[in-house]
Amino acid sequence: MTLRLTDTEQAALRERADAEGISMQEAARRAVREFVSRGQHSDRVGAAAALVMSTHADALRRLGE
Repeated sequence: MTLRLTDTEQAALRERADAEGISMQEAARRAVREFVSRGQHSDRVGAAAALVMSTHADALRRLGE
């Protein structure tokens, strides 16, 4: 895979990686892992909310009245 960054993005990545004492590649890999993890978390929260809403639909409807 090739990651193409703008000059500004590359400079920001280099600066952040230097500040962390890691390579630009490691900084990019960490960012990807964090992005995926956040998406998975959002999916789990959404699924849990849907389950609670369907399981307790009657009670939630009565509370809203």
